[in-house]
Amino acid sequence: MTTTSAPAPPIPPLHAGEGGAGPLPSARTRPTGGFTVGRTLRYAALLFFLLIVLVPVYVLFVTSFKGAGDASPTRAWALPTTWTTDNWVAAWDALAPALWRTLQMVIPASIIAAVLGSMNGFVLSRWSFRGANIVFTVILFGMFIPYQAVMIPLLQLMLGLNIPTGVPSLILVHVIYGIPITTLIFRNYYQSIPHELIEAARVDGAGMLRTYFSVILPVSAPGFVVVLIWQFTSAWNDFLFAVFFSSSQNGPVTLALNNLANGALLQNYGVSMAGALFASLPTLVVYILLGKYFIGGLMSGSVKG
Repeated sequence: MTTTSAPAPPIPPLHAGEGGAGPLPSARTRPTGGFTVGRTLRYAALLFFLLIVLVPVYVLFVTSFKGAGDASPTRAWALPTTWTTDNWVAAWDALAPALWRTLQMVIPASIIAAVLGSMNGFVLSRWSFRGANIVFTVILFGMFIPYQAVMIPLLQLMLGLNIPTGVPSLILVHVIYGIPITTLIFRNYYQSIPHELIEAARVDGAGMLRTYFSVILPVSAPGFVVVLIWQFTSAWNDFLFAVFFSSSQNGPVTLALNNLANGALLQNYGVSMAGALFASLPTLVVYILLGKYFIGGLMSGSVKG
């Protein structure tokens, strides 16, 4: 004989005020994170620092459109009484050859240093050999040697090797001094790549070069973005190497800008400001277009996979 239990009575819905519980919060009634005192203070601090950064840009911009009599330190904050583009034309005529030489210098210097740093980083991170840590330490040691301490011996070495001054010497110097930082960035980045990829390539019979070109290089785009931006901006903004290894006739834009600012007894501030904007425009464009990839590339190598 079987017995069946009676079904449990249904639980009545809980209404507001019953059992001391109120209505369940809905998505519409939940707080949406409006402006609080802390958030307002943070935005105010960010706006304050943004204004500090933009003040020199404002002075550069407005002064570049002032005439020779209107551009003076006493009127640095004032708008031009008469807007003119003559300063931009004069600055372009003076800096255009140097801008072209700088492009001829920074593009190959950035690419060569990035490729060599990528190969070094791969070997030192994923193709271990005896003494790899010592070699890596020696390479990094080049980052901590002051440029001023080796400038004269380096110049004598360049002259002894009969390397022409100007663009060829600057390319070689920037490649040499770019290898330590590019090696460090790529070594940290390649350590985040799963080791199983390297092992699978070894099982398939791939050697070191085949593994690098077929497995590692296709996934190295974030690292190359970081390194190329770093090398491009450091080589473009360099002035010390330009003074030692070039002249006003074959030097980069930083040297030409210095000559433009100090080339006359009566300083034309408008032309100097326009020239400074011309010289900083390429690096500004690079950071605006590739800034988010730069941060993403740095973060992609910050943790190990």
